[in-house]
Amino acid sequence: MKKLVLIFIIITSCSKKPEVKEPILYEWFGREVTASAYNSVHWQTDSISPSIAAWGDTLKPGMKSIAVSRDLIKLGLAHNTMVKIDTFPDTFYVLDKMHYKWRNRIDIYMGKDIKKAREWGRKKIMVCYAVPLDTTLSTIE
Repeated sequence: MKKLVLIFIIITSCSKKPEVKEPILYEWFGREVTASAYNSVHWQTDSISPSIAAWGDTLKPGMKSIAVSRDLIKLGLAHNTMVKIDTFPDTFYVLDKMHYKWRNRIDIYMGKDIKKAREWGRKKIMVCYAVPLDTTLSTIE
Protein backbone atom coordinates (compact mmCIF):
# COMPACT_ATOMS: atom_id res chain seq x y z
CA MET A 1 0.00 0.00 0.00
CA LYS A 2 2.87 2.40 0.83
CA LYS A 3 4.43 1.69 -2.57
CA LEU A 4 1.14 2.43 -4.31
CA VAL A 5 0.80 5.78 -2.51
CA LEU A 6 4.43 6.64 -3.30
CA ILE A 7 3.95 5.80 -7.00
CA PHE A 8 0.77 7.90 -7.09
CA ILE A 9 2.59 10.86 -5.53
CA ILE A 10 5.48 10.58 -8.01
CA ILE A 11 3.12 10.33 -11.01
CA THR A 12 0.99 13.28 -9.95
CA SER A 13 4.00 15.48 -9.20
CA CYS A 14 5.58 14.64 -12.57
CA SER A 15 2.38 15.24 -14.50
CA LYS A 16 1.96 18.78 -13.19
CA LYS A 17 2.66 21.34 -15.85
CA PRO A 18 5.22 23.97 -14.94
CA GLU A 19 3.68 27.30 -14.02
CA VAL A 20 3.91 29.74 -16.88
CA LYS A 21 3.64 33.36 -15.89
CA GLU A 22 1.51 35.47 -18.19
CA PRO A 23 3.45 38.44 -19.49
CA ILE A 24 2.31 41.79 -18.15
CA LEU A 25 0.97 43.70 -21.14
CA TYR A 26 -0.62 46.70 -19.43
CA GLU A 27 0.06 49.11 -16.64
CA TRP A 28 -3.09 50.22 -14.81
CA PHE A 29 -3.59 53.79 -13.65
CA GLY A 30 -6.35 55.31 -11.54
CA ARG A 31 -7.87 58.75 -11.78
CA GLU A 32 -10.82 60.63 -10.38
CA VAL A 33 -12.94 62.14 -13.16
CA THR A 34 -16.30 63.79 -13.61
CA ALA A 35 -18.64 61.35 -15.37
CA SER A 36 -21.83 62.09 -17.23
CA ALA A 37 -23.80 60.06 -19.76
CA TYR A 38 -24.74 60.50 -23.39
CA ASN A 39 -26.94 58.97 -26.06
CA SER A 40 -26.97 58.36 -29.82
CA VAL A 41 -29.28 61.25 -30.61
CA HIS A 42 -28.50 64.11 -32.99
CA TRP A 43 -29.02 66.89 -30.46
CA GLN A 44 -26.35 65.44 -28.12
CA THR A 45 -23.67 64.88 -30.76
CA ASP A 46 -21.83 66.98 -33.33
CA SER A 47 -22.64 64.55 -36.09
CA ILE A 48 -25.33 64.09 -38.71
CA SER A 49 -24.91 60.38 -37.88
CA PRO A 50 -25.18 60.30 -34.08
CA SER A 51 -24.12 56.63 -33.93
CA ILE A 52 -20.71 57.35 -35.49
CA ALA A 53 -18.09 58.19 -32.86
CA ALA A 54 -15.13 60.55 -33.29
CA TRP A 55 -12.69 57.78 -34.26
CA GLY A 56 -15.18 56.32 -36.75
CA ASP A 57 -16.59 53.52 -34.58
CA THR A 58 -20.29 52.74 -34.92
CA LEU A 59 -21.97 52.83 -31.53
CA LYS A 60 -24.87 50.49 -30.84
CA PRO A 61 -27.12 50.34 -27.76
CA GLY A 62 -25.67 47.93 -25.19
CA MET A 63 -22.04 48.65 -26.07
CA LYS A 64 -19.74 49.35 -23.14
CA SER A 65 -18.22 52.54 -24.48
CA ILE A 66 -17.13 55.90 -23.17
CA ALA A 67 -16.09 59.24 -24.60
CA VAL A 68 -13.17 61.04 -22.97
CA SER A 69 -12.07 64.65 -22.77
CA ARG A 70 -9.04 65.34 -24.91
CA ASP A 71 -6.73 66.04 -21.96
CA LEU A 72 -7.29 62.43 -20.83
CA ILE A 73 -6.21 61.13 -24.25
CA LYS A 74 -2.78 62.66 -23.59
CA LEU A 75 -2.64 60.73 -20.29
CA GLY A 76 -3.18 57.37 -22.00
CA LEU A 77 -6.96 57.09 -22.41
CA ALA A 78 -6.61 56.76 -26.19
CA HIS A 79 -8.82 54.92 -28.68
CA ASN A 80 -9.76 51.37 -27.54
CA THR A 81 -8.26 51.78 -24.06
CA MET A 82 -9.79 49.42 -21.48
CA VAL A 83 -11.44 51.29 -18.61
CA LYS A 84 -12.94 50.04 -15.34
CA ILE A 85 -15.48 52.39 -13.80
CA ASP A 86 -15.95 52.01 -10.04
CA THR A 87 -19.74 51.71 -10.13
CA PHE A 88 -19.94 49.20 -13.02
CA PRO A 89 -18.77 45.56 -13.10
CA ASP A 90 -18.00 45.66 -16.85
CA THR A 91 -14.97 46.80 -18.80
CA PHE A 92 -15.60 49.81 -21.01
CA TYR A 93 -13.62 50.91 -24.07
CA VAL A 94 -12.74 54.41 -25.18
CA LEU A 95 -14.48 54.80 -28.55
CA ASP A 96 -15.32 58.49 -28.62
CA LYS A 97 -13.85 61.83 -27.65
CA MET A 98 -15.50 64.91 -26.25
CA HIS A 99 -15.49 68.56 -27.30
CA TYR A 100 -12.28 70.51 -26.65
CA LYS A 101 -13.93 72.58 -23.90
CA TRP A 102 -14.16 69.65 -21.44
CA ARG A 103 -11.37 68.73 -19.02
CA ASN A 104 -10.95 65.61 -16.84
CA ARG A 105 -14.32 64.19 -17.95
CA ILE A 106 -15.80 61.02 -19.36
CA ASP A 107 -19.19 60.41 -20.92
CA ILE A 108 -20.67 56.94 -20.51
CA TYR A 109 -22.54 55.74 -23.59
CA MET A 110 -26.14 54.72 -22.81
CA GLY A 111 -27.49 53.94 -26.26
CA LYS A 112 -30.80 55.66 -26.91
CA ASP A 113 -32.05 55.49 -23.29
CA ILE A 114 -32.26 59.22 -22.55
CA LYS A 115 -34.09 58.66 -19.24
CA LYS A 116 -31.29 56.39 -17.97
CA ALA A 117 -28.66 58.96 -18.96
CA ARG A 118 -30.53 61.75 -17.19
CA GLU A 119 -30.92 59.61 -14.06
CA TRP A 120 -27.16 58.99 -14.08
CA GLY A 121 -26.56 62.75 -14.08
CA ARG A 122 -23.05 63.96 -13.32
CA LYS A 123 -20.81 62.39 -10.68
CA LYS A 124 -17.22 62.35 -9.51
CA ILE A 125 -16.00 58.76 -9.82
CA MET A 126 -12.79 56.73 -9.95
CA VAL A 127 -11.73 55.04 -13.16
CA CYS A 128 -8.85 52.66 -13.81
CA TYR A 129 -7.41 52.44 -17.29
CA ALA A 130 -4.89 50.16 -18.96
CA VAL A 131 -1.94 51.62 -20.84
CA PRO A 132 -0.06 49.09 -23.01
CA LEU A 133 3.54 48.53 -22.01
CA ASP A 134 6.25 48.96 -24.61
CA THR A 135 7.44 45.35 -24.80
CA THR A 136 10.20 46.19 -27.29
CA LEU A 137 12.22 47.68 -24.44
CA SER A 138 11.81 44.73 -22.05
CA THR A 139 14.50 42.12 -21.62
CA ILE A 140 13.97 38.43 -22.23
CA GLU A 141 14.60 36.31 -19.18
